[in-house]
Amino acid sequence: MHTLLRITPLALAALAGTALGAPPMAGAGADDGADVQALANQLEQLKSNYAQEVRRLRELDMQVQAMQARLAGRAGPDAAAPAAPLAQAAAAAVPPSSEGYASTAAEAQQAKQESRRSVDDVKQQQSALFSRRFTVENSLTYARYDRKQLTLNGFLALDAIFLGNIAIENVESDSLTYNLAARWGVSPNLTLNLDVPYLARRTVYQKGGAGGAAAAIAQEETNGNGLGDIGLSANYRLFGERGWRPETVLTAGVTAPTGRAPYGLDWKVIERDDDDYIRFAVPREQPTGNGVWQANLGLSMVKTADPAILFANVGYVHSFARSFDDIDSNPDTVNPGEVKLGGSVYFGAGVAFAFNERTSLSLSFSDRISARASTRFEGGQWVKVIGSDANAASLNLGVTYALNQHTTLVTLLGIGLTPDAPDFTLAFKIPYML
Repeated sequence: MHTLLRITPLALAALAGTALGAPPMAGAGADDGADVQALANQLEQLKSNYAQEVRRLRELDMQVQAMQARLAGRAGPDAAAPAAPLAQAAAAAVPPSSEGYASTAAEAQQAKQESRRSVDDVKQQQSALFSRRFTVENSLTYARYDRKQLTLNGFLALDAIFLGNIAIENVESDSLTYNLAARWGVSPNLTLNLDVPYLARRTVYQKGGAGGAAAAIAQEETNGNGLGDIGLSANYRLFGERGWRPETVLTAGVTAPTGRAPYGLDWKVIERDDDDYIRFAVPREQPTGNGVWQANLGLSMVKTADPAILFANVGYVHSFARSFDDIDSNPDTVNPGEVKLGGSVYFGAGVAFAFNERTSLSLSFSDRISARASTRFEGGQWVKVIGSDANAASLNLGVTYALNQHTTLVTLLGIGLTPDAPDFTLAFKIPYML
């Protein structure tokens, strides 16, 4: 148990004057100089101990105020009376002029609210915050995608010798997404969310074997921008945090195919063979959406363990089948049909550390596993698309910083861990509380 040192600022000043400011006596020698140094060291030690005791008394006072608030909430105003003498004793134990000390109940309550700010900012990113009435969030995300694959056009002779063309295909994509989101706290346990994205994409296609020569490389660049797929979701708090049990939030949402679909696009033919076979073709304009309706259901869990905040999530995304006028990848033919994307399972977990009332640092892992997509031409059978399944895992680093009472800056860096994930993503979010 800490021993309280009743050292007032006046006493500290007197001791400082004695140690440092007092003129040396006549005949003072080396021993007197050593004594002055010893007094100065003792003064620094007393100052350090005094600051520690001030911080400890501040923490005790905040605990007393919190206990009084809980008792008042359970049994009315009279329930907090037994704790009043303890609060008064704690307040009298430290000079009211101590820097950073909450000398009144209002200051203690304000200090507690400020200390929760960084925690609330982390919970806001995990869809587990319900105390904010209305929040508008602007975000900008950049993603880099680079994928190379080997293309073989020929046949294998004697199970060992490949006869035909060998080409290297490379796809480099840069995308910039601006997302305007609105979060409305309908009740203490329900929040509605609206996300409206706008995308700008640039993709460079490179294909080896141009003109039939393995060393020749053809390249083409296409762009595209426009409104993305708009999402509407709701977060409902199933359980509040209590004891060992984390705060648990149920999330349900739907995404509308408002963006440009990747089916039925106009193609640009770059190269054909002598027999009119298309060797290299790219879309004239990049898509900005998935093209189908999607619904998702998930769970988020958050547990505070000061100064750490633990969080995890798991969910499932279901895609509904949709008809298109053309689903054929051959630019020379038009075949109407239906497309059904495979279901996706996503999960993740991480930890955040609240350094102070303004700043927190988070580290997390996220993964999304998608099943194969299926297509069906008009009047035909469903056929699974080979290579359409994916496993996109990433490691994420994030920092939140409270700019002022209403605004927070969130920075996120995602590093791709699998070939299906972007090489890296960089995002900046600015939630504003109205």
